[in-house]
Amino acid sequence: MSTETPGIDPLLALRAPRDPSCDVFLTGTVFLDIVFTGLDSAPVRGTESWARGMGSSPGGVANMATALARLGLRTSLAAAFGDDHYGEYCWDALEQGEGIDLSMSHTVPGWHSPVTVSMAYEGERTMVSHGHEAPAPTAAPAAAGAPEPTGAAAQPPAGAAGPAHVAPPVSEPAAPGPAFPRCPPRARAAIASLAPGRAEPWVATAARDGALIFADVGWDETGRWDLDALPDLAHCEAFLPNAEEAMRYTRTDCPRAAAHALAERVPLAVVTLGAEGAYAVDGRTGAAAAVPAIEVEALDPTGAGDVFVAGFVTGTLADWPLADRLAFAGLTAALSVQEFGGSLSAPGWAEVAAWWQRIRTCAGQDPAALERYAFLDDLLPTTARAWPLRRAVPTIGFRQ
Repeated sequence: MSTETPGIDPLLALRAPRDPSCDVFLTGTVFLDIVFTGLDSAPVRGTESWARGMGSSPGGVANMATALARLGLRTSLAAAFGDDHYGEYCWDALEQGEGIDLSMSHTVPGWHSPVTVSMAYEGERTMVSHGHEAPAPTAAPAAAGAPEPTGAAAQPPAGAAGPAHVAPPVSEPAAPGPAFPRCPPRARAAIASLAPGRAEPWVATAARDGALIFADVGWDETGRWDLDALPDLAHCEAFLPNAEEAMRYTRTDCPRAAAHALAERVPLAVVTLGAEGAYAVDGRTGAAAAVPAIEVEALDPTGAGDVFVAGFVTGTLADWPLADRLAFAGLTAALSVQEFGGSLSAPGWAEVAAWWQRIRTCAGQDPAALERYAFLDDLLPTTARAWPLRRAVPTIGFRQ
């Protein structure tokens, strides 16, 4: 994580003593991502291709979790981790490196970590993945009893003997009790991924407990594209499909028309438009906002969609105007594609501050375009690190 810029809590002015300790809860599969960059073209059958860059990082749901944590949101992740070196690395990178609460997560004995190899070239990516579905936990990972100590609470007192690293908890047989996914922690928000015909019990529970549900959706392999087949959509505060998904679900031929149609089903409809930016409609007020994309040279687009959602969640929980939320989400996504490695490329406030400081000194900037991001002045420190900034590391871990 960035340590050169003081931490910014975007919700500081809104926090109250009885608020949930968790800002955002999410769950899903953690992959080990191995990303090759600097390829001039797609690999050719029967040949060996050398990449000019390589990075490794926790991937899958870790992309979103890391993006949220780096923007100052208290993030809780429920996931299964393999009991191999990859799983240990991912756990340590997320908990110790990013400060993500993993008390709802667990390590599965005998289960290996899912792995994705991603090759980035010509502004796109090709991925090869391998993994097996993790078995359900046999014990409540956290809330249903005495948890394994994790995070700061697990560290030995100053001056005490013992290692600083704490191994992740391993699932063991236990008496039945309320466990995830039926009992998620109280949170301001939760992020779900919708799928046709599938309802996740925890989504309805989280919504009843006051969490705002933000959801995206994947490609409908059934070809039906039926909103009524997304049962958890009824619990959503915001739905964030891309343009193609939105138009197919609403039977429209225009992304903006699709956003307005979706706003009849959810309070907030946000449609991402790729290189054209994003468009959002507030279903409660009818207000709409459009923000163009920031032109950047993309190194690796892995995780950019997750970073966009994290930026939008941050602005929504901070109660920013709709256009500011869209602008911030687009900015964070644009910054992320300039680095490799989905989770490691997620920007924090240091990167945002450095971009804002730099862009205002570049010649030829459109004053009206800069004004779109003037809200950053009230959020950012007056000093920032020099541009460009580097985050991602080229290996799974260095020996200390």
